[in-house]
Amino acid sequence: MTLYKYKAKNKEGKIYERVLEKEQRFEIYGAIREEGGSVVSIQEVRPFLSIISLDNIFGGIKIYQKITFAKNLGLMISAGLPMTRALSVMGRQSKSKSFKKLLSNIETDISHGKTLSESLSKQPKVFSNLFISMIKAGEESGNVSGSLAIVSNQMEKSYLLTKKVRSALIYPAIIIAIMIILAVLLLIFMVPTLTATFKGIGAELPLSTRMLIYTSDFLVENTLVVITAVILVVVLSVLFSRSKVGRNIKDYLLIYIPVIGNMVKEFESARTARTLSSLLSAGVEIVVAIDVTIDVLQNHLYKEALKNTRNTVEKGGSMSSVFIKHENLYPIFVGEMISVGEETGKISDMLMGIASFYEAEVDQKTKDLSTIIEPILMIIIGIGVGIFAVSMLAPTYSLVDYI
Repeated sequence: MTLYKYKAKNKEGKIYERVLEKEQRFEIYGAIREEGGSVVSIQEVRPFLSIISLDNIFGGIKIYQKITFAKNLGLMISAGLPMTRALSVMGRQSKSKSFKKLLSNIETDISHGKTLSESLSKQPKVFSNLFISMIKAGEESGNVSGSLAIVSNQMEKSYLLTKKVRSALIYPAIIIAIMIILAVLLLIFMVPTLTATFKGIGAELPLSTRMLIYTSDFLVENTLVVITAVILVVVLSVLFSRSKVGRNIKDYLLIYIPVIGNMVKEFESARTARTLSSLLSAGVEIVVAIDVTIDVLQNHLYKEALKNTRNTVEKGGSMSSVFIKHENLYPIFVGEMISVGEETGKISDMLMGIASFYEAEVDQKTKDLSTIIEPILMIIIGIGVGIFAVSMLAPTYSLVDYI
């Protein structure tokens, strides 16, 4: 059993908090509905020692292992293999001790009469609410292999898309970091040598040269102070970015940064559409599907938009109307396509079409971004090298007048 702390809103609109002990996260949703309320947030309450256990630090399950697990298990079940035997086969093939242990625990649970979703729900740090929801829906419809295929495809698409976006953004960050490190090394070790020569002759130096020498002297005289200050700034920045205020500011910036903002909107649109489509096609109720999608999304602006969607749907309104209202987050195309899906009764297919379209758009834009960034970085590097060369070499040539 696991403790969950949740916030819910009653019929009068008042928000209240409670703590319940349940085996599965889904049972909390049911309990809140029985109370006549609607979910605001759900958090798992875990003891401090269990959070810092060695298993959590060193025994993590990688995303590709979960994708392979879902894909292979689905294929073996559809081929007629009993689930316990399928898990045993995967356990023998795996080279990861933590993954072997996980598969063994799931196999034991199923051997003792538990369902796959019940077993997976005991591993909330490994399997997401989305993953468990899909499996539970498959069990209820008698098509577990189909649900596993859907969830593996959804996870794989999301993983590849995230990887492409990160790769496009990490490359310039690494280049800029290397440039800064090289500049600091030159200022600490090379510039002082030339500075001694300039001071010895007493030549009048250009402003750019004097500024470089001042920066170099400051770094040499206060190296430890600068290093400490940089470390403190990095640590405080990381801590601030993980705080609620920091996350909210980051979410706003990501949406409104030129070029990057449009990519983020399309990325979040693709993730929202694919998650909802996967859940609905697996037979999950629309309100539960929206709740699970809220958990999947990271940006609080999109979470709030989907909470509004859930409230509207619970009151009998259309899902498309909320998406259309949030044009600042979701492109108009998203709301219009969902509206068509609601009219034709093919909302899951329309959502999948939206996901495929924006995934292709983000993929192309990440390639374009990489192509654009390379010449921009070369220009920046060239300007930096040019300024340094002119500042340090120009006075060298003028020394002839003082010899």
